[in-house]
Amino acid sequence: MRLLLVEDNDRLSEFLEKARHDSGFTVDRCASVTDADAALAGVKFDATIMDLGLPDGDGLTLVKSMRGRGDQTPVLVLTARDALNDRVNGLNTGADDYMVKPFAMEELIARVKALLRRPGAALGVELTLGNICLDTTGPNLTVAGKPVALTRREVTLLEILLRRPGKVVSRSAIEDGLYGFNDDVGSNALEVLVSRLRKKLITCGADIQLHTVRGVGYMATDRA
Repeated sequence: MRLLLVEDNDRLSEFLEKARHDSGFTVDRCASVTDADAALAGVKFDATIMDLGLPDGDGLTLVKSMRGRGDQTPVLVLTARDALNDRVNGLNTGADDYMVKPFAMEELIARVKALLRRPGAALGVELTLGNICLDTTGPNLTVAGKPVALTRREVTLLEILLRRPGKVVSRSAIEDGLYGFNDDVGSNALEVLVSRLRKKLITCGADIQLHTVRGVGYMATDRA
């Protein structure tokens, strides 16, 4: 899962770390409306966490712009404005949820997960192929009913491929889902990750195959 955090204050760095390590999210951060608008135009995010008080404008302006161009990415608004009319205005503009500062990081992460479980969002589904099942709310992988431990990026890679079984997923689309703007990624990082995941799936008896389509991308299929 890839999230966009639009916030100009470093106090939410704790969220970045908890989201990465505890929840398996990849999180990109922008500190202005301008940068966030550019990021949203170039990358498909699973959810956006938006502060309203930004240096170059109001976050709700960006939310309105997103909805106006048909971008239905879930948006959680963060603000110090706690008046009822402010909350109503935020929701009516197109925000999906609204949190008033200060708040607990655990609640913020729980609300993001709740957004992602809504119909049409990224979480809340079990992805199955062959004898494997990936529960995206965990995320938890089982093979023939037995749990299998994967790293965060291995889970993300498998999820990307399982969402399009039997179809080639381009290298660029996979890398967009795996890595954030500030990640230091080697030229062969994706190949190494695919190889590692492939070996783990073979070792645990998964009856799916990960195919390399040279010059294009990767694909997951049932062995049957």
